[in-house]
This record gives sequence, structure tokens and C-alpha cells, in this order.
Amino acid sequence: MSDNPMRRRGWLAAAAGFGVMGVAGGLAWQTSQRQAKALSDAENQFWLQSFTVLDGAQLTAAAFKGKPLLLNFWATWCPPCVEELPAINAFFNQNKAKGWQVLGLAVDQAGAVRRFLKQTPLDFSIAMAGFPGIDVSKSLGNLTGGLPFTVVFDAAGAVIQRKMGKLNANDLQVWSDLKI
Repeated sequence: MSDNPMRRRGWLAAAAGFGVMGVAGGLAWQTSQRQAKALSDAENQFWLQSFTVLDGAQLTAAAFKGKPLLLNFWATWCPPCVEELPAINAFFNQNKAKGWQVLGLAVDQAGAVRRFLKQTPLDFSIAMAGFPGIDVSKSLGNLTGGLPFTVVFDAAGAVIQRKMGKLNANDLQVWSDLKI
């Protein structure tokens, strides 16, 4: 009979443990829902922004909505950024007939970008985000604010892929093969 109280304590401890797990799971779910909503709101905010191109004109993000978009945050002072730009340019040229667009947002100064583009011309759109571009990238899921950072949007304007760090040929091939 002495093991009945022990058994009851075991059942009570197990029930309490399951209760704690349920509360923790509920809190984790609520947190993930809030984070998903914040990212969704940030995606919508992105489409309302405009950026300055090197000739001084304004380029609206909304101009890219309706077709898939590869958005790349880069800077001339970032070696991996500079290394991946020729591959992004090749991706653009190989996929523009399929409707793909590419926008490079330079987290840099206009003079440095102009000098860079004279030496390394790119065929896709480049706009200036300046150092506030880091905040734009963070709002789209770049938690560390590091560069390079790439976001892929579908034609409806929803984020479908994110990549922190230098792109590789496999990343670009996977995106090229997407049916969007």
C-alpha cells in the first residue's frame, strides 16, 4: 500500500510536466505567430518604399511587383557581395525571359557604387539604400544585419526564400527552377 502514494505523486508530477509543456508550447506558438505577422507586415511595407538610383531618379519597390524578384543587399566594401554579383548578373540574364527581375540595393555611398559599376557593369537594376538599407534587410528577416543578404519574392510579392551570406550556383539554380 505504500506505493500508492508514490504512484499518485508520479502521476501528479507527470501531469504537471505536461501542463508546463502545454503552456510553453502555447507561448512558443503565439511568439511564432507574432513573428510571422511582423515579417508579413514588413513584406507589405517593403512594397511601399522607394529608393534612389544613381542618376537621382526614384525607383519604387512596387514597380517590381507582379513578377518574381531576387532582391540583393550588397556593398562595395563587402568582399562576398562583390564576388557574388557576376553570378547574380548571369542569373538575371538567363532568367529575365522567364519574367525574373533582380534589384540590387546598395548599402553604401553613391560615389563608391558609381566607381564600382564603371569597373563591373551590371545588367540588373541597382538602387541606393544607404546604411538605412540594413534596417530594411532586417525587416525582411536578416536578423544579424549582415551582408550579403538576398530575398526572393514570388509574383504576388510574398517572400519565398531568404539567404544570408554569399550565394552559390546551387542557390541560383534552385531559384531559377522555381515555378513562380
